[in-house]
Amino acid sequence: MNISTKLTVVALSTLTVTACLTAKQEPGGQEQKNQQLSAKASLESQGIASKALWPKDIHRVEKSKLLETRIDTLIATMSNEQKIAQMVQPEIRSMTVTDMRQYGFGSYLNGGGAFPNNNKHAKVGDWVQLAEDMYQASIDSSLDGSTIPTMWGTDAVHGHNNVIGATIFPHNIGLGAMNNPGLIHQVATATASEVAATGIDWVFAPTVAVARDDRWGRTYESYSEYPAIVSRYASEIVSGLQGEPGKDQFDSEHVISTVKHFLGDGGTVNGKDQGNNLSSEQALIDLHAQGYFSALEAGVQTVMASYNSWHGSKMHGNKSLLTGVLKDHMGFDGLVVGDWNGHGKIPNCSNNSCASAINAGVDIIMVPDDWKAFYHNTLQQLSEGTIKQERVDDAVRRILRVKLRAGLFDNPSPASRLANNDKHIIGSQAHRDIARQAVRESLVLLKNNNNLLPLMPRQQVLVTGSGADNIGMQSGGWTISWQGTGNSNDDFPGGSSIYDGIKTQVSNAGGSVELSTDASFKQKPDVAIVVFGEQPYAEYDGDISTIEHQPGNKQDLALLRALKAQDIKVVSIFLSGRPLWVNAELNQSDAFVAAWLPGSEGNGVAEVIFSKANGEANYDFVGKLPFSWPKSDDQNELNFAGAKNQTANYQALFSYGYGLNYREHVLVSNKLNEQSHLQSAASGAEHSYGLFNRRPENNLEFYLADAASPELLVTGNYATTPGSDNLVFDSVDWKKQEDTREFTWSGNASASVYLKGEQHIDLTELDLANGQLVFDVKVSSAPDAAVFLGMACGNNCAAKLDISKQLQALPVTKWQQMAIDISCFSQAGLNPGQITKPLIFESSSAAKFSIANVRIAKGGQGSNCSLSGN
Repeated sequence: MNISTKLTVVALSTLTVTACLTAKQEPGGQEQKNQQLSAKASLESQGIASKALWPKDIHRVEKSKLLETRIDTLIATMSNEQKIAQMVQPEIRSMTVTDMRQYGFGSYLNGGGAFPNNNKHAKVGDWVQLAEDMYQASIDSSLDGSTIPTMWGTDAVHGHNNVIGATIFPHNIGLGAMNNPGLIHQVATATASEVAATGIDWVFAPTVAVARDDRWGRTYESYSEYPAIVSRYASEIVSGLQGEPGKDQFDSEHVISTVKHFLGDGGTVNGKDQGNNLSSEQALIDLHAQGYFSALEAGVQTVMASYNSWHGSKMHGNKSLLTGVLKDHMGFDGLVVGDWNGHGKIPNCSNNSCASAINAGVDIIMVPDDWKAFYHNTLQQLSEGTIKQERVDDAVRRILRVKLRAGLFDNPSPASRLANNDKHIIGSQAHRDIARQAVRESLVLLKNNNNLLPLMPRQQVLVTGSGADNIGMQSGGWTISWQGTGNSNDDFPGGSSIYDGIKTQVSNAGGSVELSTDASFKQKPDVAIVVFGEQPYAEYDGDISTIEHQPGNKQDLALLRALKAQDIKVVSIFLSGRPLWVNAELNQSDAFVAAWLPGSEGNGVAEVIFSKANGEANYDFVGKLPFSWPKSDDQNELNFAGAKNQTANYQALFSYGYGLNYREHVLVSNKLNEQSHLQSAASGAEHSYGLFNRRPENNLEFYLADAASPELLVTGNYATTPGSDNLVFDSVDWKKQEDTREFTWSGNASASVYLKGEQHIDLTELDLANGQLVFDVKVSSAPDAAVFLGMACGNNCAAKLDISKQLQALPVTKWQQMAIDISCFSQAGLNPGQITKPLIFESSSAAKFSIANVRIAKGGQGSNCSLSGN
C-alpha cells in the first residue's frame, strides 16, 4: 500500500466516524445532510458553484502597494471611453494602426492564420514592425488622450506556431506522453523567447483541459486524461513562459501566460466542442480544475474563459465560477479574457453586445470583427447602469495590474527590446534540439513483434504513406494556418519531415531509401515504414462521430495490406491527435508507433526507430500513453484515473501508462477484432466520400489555375490567380467559422478552381451505386455565360457539364443544395476508378458563388444527366 492510499483510507475512516457521531448526537442530522446535498445538487443543475469546495487564496503573487497606488492614479485620470477601450480586444485583420491611435485598445490579437500585412510569409521584422506601430499608436494621446501601452496576444500553443521558420514543438498530447516536467519547462522557455523576439507580449497558453471523450476535436490540446500530469505541467509551463519570480520574470525573453479554457471544456457531453459539461462540482474540481490550481500557484497572470457550458450555463456568463470562485475565493487578481466571440454565445447576447459577460467577470472581451459596435454598445450599457461603474473599474484595474507587472509601462518599445528582431532566436538550433528531444520522448511503442525495432539502417528501406514527407501533417492544427491546412514543406524552413530523418539515418549508414506515397517501389524493400494518420484540424473541425480511423474509406489500411501481401515487414508510424481504433491497421503492422503530432522536428522519429551500425539503439522508447487506447470502436470515453473517476469496466487495448521499450519482449496479436460495433455508422460511411466539409477531406487540397499559371496551391484563407484577378478564392463563414469557400470570377479570362490529391480516388462502387456529387451552393452574382462543373482522371481524362442555367435559376444569396449523378461524368468519358480531381469549377464569365459540404453520396437516379437542385 502506498502512502497516498494510506492517507485516503485514514481520511475516509475519519469521515465515517464523524458522520456516526453526528447522527447519534443529532437525530435529524442525516436528514439535514440530505437536504444540504439536495440543495447543492439543485445549484449544480443551474451551473452555480459552491465556493466552499474550492481551495482558497492560491494565486500566490505578492501585491505591491506602490503598484496599486500607481493603478489608482491611472484610473482616476481615465475617461469611461478610455476604460472601455482597455476592455475591447480586436483582431489585426479587422483593425488598423489608425484605429489603435483613435481608440487606444488595451490589447489586440492575431488569430490562427492572421499575419502582418496579411502575408503568410511575413518576416520576423514585419511582426516586430507591426508590434512597434501598434505600441506607438497606443501611447499616442493625440486622438484618444491615453498613453497606456497596448499588449499583443497570440495563440502560441506548440511553439510560436503562426510564424514561418519558428520551432514547432509536439502538440500537448505528445508532450504528455513524455511525462517530463523539466523538459516541458524548457519547451515553454524556448517558446517565450521566440514569441518575445517578434515583439508580442502575451501568449494564450497553456491549455490545461483534461479530455474525457476522444471524439473531441481538441483532444490533442490536452496533455492527458489523468489530471495529475496536467497539474504537474501547468506550473512548469507558466513559469517557463513568464519566468521565475525574483529571477527572470517578464524580462525581455519572457511573456505573459494564459491558462485556458476555464472551465470543463474537456468534459462535454459526447466530446462536442463548445458543448455542455454535466460533471458534478466535485468532479469539476477533481478532474478539470487541477491545472488551474497549479497555474495560479505559479503566478499565471491571465485566465481565458471557455466556450463550453456547465449544466447549461455558458462559462462566459458564469459569475459564480468566474468571479465567485476564481477571483473572490481562489484570490486570482489578474485578468480574465474571453475567447473568440465567446461572449456572443451567451443567451440574449450577440458578438457586438454582451453586458452579461462583463458582469459575470470577463475583463477583456475578445471581439475580433465587431469591436466598434461592441465598444459603443458597452459605453451605452455603462451609462444606462446595465453595467456598473465598479465592475468596469475592477476590470480596468486588473488589466493595468497585469501590464504593470509585465513591465509594459516601463520596458522599451517592441523595436527597442533586447530580444526583438533577432533572427537567430526564431527556429534556433538550441530550440530545435529541445523540440527534437521532445519528439523522441513523446513516441510510444505499441507493438514490436519479433523485436523488429530498432531497424538496422544499412538495408533497403521504403518510406511511404500520406504523412511520410509532410511536415504540415505531422504538425497538425494551429500551425501557420488556423486548421494547419494548406501548408507545404517549404513553409517550414529549418524543419524536417519524418522521411528527411529516415533518409539521413539510412544514407549515412550506407543503406538505400526510396520514397513513395502509394507504397509503390522500384526495388523490393527489406522493410517498409508507413507514415499515416489524421489530417490536420483544429477545434470543432476536429470533432468526430466515431473513433474508428478512416471509417468507410480505408486508404491507409489498403496500403498496409498491399505491402503485407508482398511479404514485406511493415513499421507503422501513426500520426494522430488522439488514440483511435486501429485494430485492423495494427494487425497489418509488425511494429506500431504512436507518434502523435510531433511538429517541425520529424528527424527525432528516425533517431529512435533506427539503430547504430552495430545494432545498438541510438535512443530507447521512453514515452507512455497519456490516454488509454481503445480495443473497440465504441470506447469513446475510456479513462483511467486511479480509483477515482475511472471508466466503469475499464478495458483498454493498451492501458494508460503503457509503452514498450527495447528491453521488453511483448507479442501483440495479429488477430485483433476488426468488427465495428457501430455497424449503422460504418455501413453509411461506405456509401459516401467526403470532399470538403469546412476544410478539404481525404488528403485533398484546393488549387487555382488560369492561362498564366497552370496550378497554384491555395495555402491560406485567401488567394488569387497569380498576376491577375481572374479568380479570387476566399474562406467565409456560413454556419461555422470559415466553413465555406467563395469563388469570384472577374470575367476577364478563363480560370478554374479544383480539389486535387496526391493519390487517385476510386469511385467505381459509388458510380455503380448511383452515386452523386452533392454540395450546398449560394449564388451572389449569377453568371451570364458558361460555368463548368467537372471531374478529372488525369491530364487527358476529364468530363465537365455546363451548370450556368442552374446557377442562374437559383435565388440569389440563399443556400440551396445541388447534385449530379457520377454516371453523368463517366458517360462523358471519365474513368471513375482513377479520379485525380473530384471537383472542378471553370468559367470565363463574371460570377460569384459559394460552396459548402461537398461530398459524393449514394442516392442518384441513374437515369438522365440533368442537374438536380432544391
